[in-house]
Amino acid sequence: MSDPVSAHYTNLLARHYSWMFGLSFDEKVTEQRTLLEPLLENAYRGLAVDLGCGPGFQSIALAQLGFSPILALDTSAELLAELSAHSATSDIQTHRGDILSLSDYVQPDQAAAIVCMGDTLTHLSSPDAVRRLFSAVAAALAPGGLFILTWRDLTPELTGADRFIPVRADDQRIMTCFLEYTSPTTVQVHDLVYTRNSTGWTLEKSSYPKLRLSPAQVAAELTAAGLEPDPPAIAGRLSLLVAARKASLPCGMSD
Repeated sequence: MSDPVSAHYTNLLARHYSWMFGLSFDEKVTEQRTLLEPLLENAYRGLAVDLGCGPGFQSIALAQLGFSPILALDTSAELLAELSAHSATSDIQTHRGDILSLSDYVQPDQAAAIVCMGDTLTHLSSPDAVRRLFSAVAAALAPGGLFILTWRDLTPELTGADRFIPVRADDQRIMTCFLEYTSPTTVQVHDLVYTRNSTGWTLEKSSYPKLRLSPAQVAAELTAAGLEPDPPAIAGRLSLLVAARKASLPCGMSD
């Protein structure tokens, strides 16, 4: 797990990840359940997959909504351990692995729902990786199954001081990030975390690339993969798309 995103989570972000949202773990699960419940109202309660599950906010929300089993996939051992600590009574199966390896974990036509939330989509290495993920998702979903995506639209380019974004601060920690627009398809995210200790403040810093993906681009790729996206929407500060698997997939794909 030595890619830049996995290294960034290992070196810095995983140990601050849950804290940076400013809510308790249970409050964050409730927030995600409230978001997912109306979107999944008519989905049958079979296997659900959480791609890039992190500490499990969506995984546990899916379990609370009646999906079973839940397959939770992430590259961060630290965040998967946090999920396991919160899900002892749930039918959640955690796996440490790349989300592009979805077909290693889920048979074709098996999943009732797949979610890919937060900034997981933008962590992929290229637009081609997005296409490969969507093809794997389409194959894994049962006909009529739902794919729910949220991600941060980084296509509008910030300039000057607007590139410095406060994340969260309290008496013990201050987190901010700086965005460096390196190409039309990529932004380099620099995270800085100051932590108070007995002698003062200690700075941790790390950076990693994120893809710049517009809602129109994501919708087009979903359609090309054999999925039917609803009109784009907004979930807080994130873009939201819900797509259903068609009865049949494009020629050459597993169905």
